[in-house]
Amino acid sequence: MTAVAADDRCDLSVVVPFYDEQDAVEPFFRELLGCLDRLGKDAEVIAVDDGSHDRTFERLAAVHASDPRVRVIGLRRNFGQTAALAAGFAHARGRIVVTMDGDLQNDPADIPRLLATLDEGHDVVSGWRHERRDGRLDRVLPSQIANSIISRVTGVHLHDYGCGIKAYRREVVEALRLYGEMHRFLPAIAADLGARVTELPVNHRARTLGRSKYGLTRTVRVILDLLTVKFLSDFSTRPIQVFGLVGLLVTLVGGVMLLGLGIERIFFGIELTGRPIVLLAIVLFLTGLQFITFGLLGEMLARTYHESQGKPVYVVREILDRGRS
Repeated sequence: MTAVAADDRCDLSVVVPFYDEQDAVEPFFRELLGCLDRLGKDAEVIAVDDGSHDRTFERLAAVHASDPRVRVIGLRRNFGQTAALAAGFAHARGRIVVTMDGDLQNDPADIPRLLATLDEGHDVVSGWRHERRDGRLDRVLPSQIANSIISRVTGVHLHDYGCGIKAYRREVVEALRLYGEMHRFLPAIAADLGARVTELPVNHRARTLGRSKYGLTRTVRVILDLLTVKFLSDFSTRPIQVFGLVGLLVTLVGGVMLLGLGIERIFFGIELTGRPIVLLAIVLFLTGLQFITFGLLGEMLARTYHESQGKPVYVVREILDRGRS
């Protein structure tokens, strides 16, 4: 997220990705801007057109022309929701950043409740569609399974990681680095950075315009990105503890097998020629050594990454210091 001068900040930024949602643009902004008027805060809307093929960008441009609070970012092609959110975060000026989908399924009336929950001492508030208005078999059930897996793996237990409406303090958003399909793991990533995360039941409405861009095909990508999140969360600064542990175990198994085979050959004269177990023992031993080498290389890369970018290995929430007399 790019640095924003203190005097250029506003109270609230609402980041909304759009992709082929031309029919939803006008009713969405009519509802959202009305909500922001009632909220009475210095607010802006960052609308990100993620390479739409219809007239979404034109209609966003028309809304921008009629209301200066709406800023529009048009991406050159469809980069995906994670990239669209990253673009919105990079241009947001708000002390609080709220994200929501532009398909009219999220309710802007939930924004004041999200902000009130943040004021209770939280850093991230994630929406929970506790009464979800989507297909049971193709959307709700896969989502429940995914949420259970993500919660178990990351240790951040939420009912609904996929809900688009969330609220973040600016300092949390500034620390996020997004790529792949990481947008659905934002609460877990934020929690790993020390953020206090909670969830809030929100209103969810059935889709009446356009069509869903999600399906079962995303499940595989979610699982792969979840592995990435877990590794980066637990072992990004100590990869040797993953590769080294696996390497030591495999090397130990291979070494014990080779030792046993050597004893058989030397003391009992048993022929080893043509025995597949000999090849297996050698492969295990060498593979274990390779894993240990990968761990050492990973350690070197991790240290180079943190030192070259000045990236700290800790995150400070606050400092209490009376000063020195």
